[in-house]
Amino acid sequence: MAIDKRMVSPSDAVADVKDGAVVMVSGFGGAGFPNIMLDALREQGLRDLTLVVNSATHVYSLTHTLIEAGQVAKVICTAARGRGEGLSPFEKLWRDGRIELECIPQGNFSERIRAGGAGIPAFYTPVGHGTDLAVGKEVREFGGRLCVLETAITGDLALVRGDRADPFGNVTFLYAQMNFGPAMASACSTTVAEVREALEEPMSHNEVQLPSVYVDRVVAVGGEP
Repeated sequence: MAIDKRMVSPSDAVADVKDGAVVMVSGFGGAGFPNIMLDALREQGLRDLTLVVNSATHVYSLTHTLIEAGQVAKVICTAARGRGEGLSPFEKLWRDGRIELECIPQGNFSERIRAGGAGIPAFYTPVGHGTDLAVGKEVREFGGRLCVLETAITGDLALVRGDRADPFGNVTFLYAQMNFGPAMASACSTTVAEVREALEEPMSHNEVQLPSVYVDRVVAVGGEP
């Protein structure tokens, strides 16, 4: 088989990531995060990363470890406030002015990433108009509704969590693993898929949820489905 995107080492899969990279991380709530790859990224000792993730504060993912280590300069997310009374590592850094935050409505977050993957540089949406989130952005009227210009989000690296992948890089997901994963993979120049199982043979086209054209590297980490 001429094409085999499977890699043994998580560290090798992110060895070429540079300081200042824009990194997208899939998952939702406490599920579907590529935690092994996030740990490998942290061990690279990179600095000034921009992290694009649904939530910057969830305790079940390792995104907060990257943030706490001072490796992240900016976070683009939809949820920046942690649960409970205590402050998360991200919130402490943000309040101290040591990290930049761009907080986006979740629909706009998804659409900006999808637009990035589709090659659409910007789009208008009524979501956010009249709020602080629209300050400084271009506004136009369409059909009697005022809409805000939102720009696409693209990245250097997408880290996605899947269930299985074949040698070509076709990926299947389970449950929340699919949240943001396909869109992020299409919007980044390099995608690493962390999966439970790497198959020896190509999977059926009916099983494919993330096509191999969007996946550059596959790392199997084992575990339960």
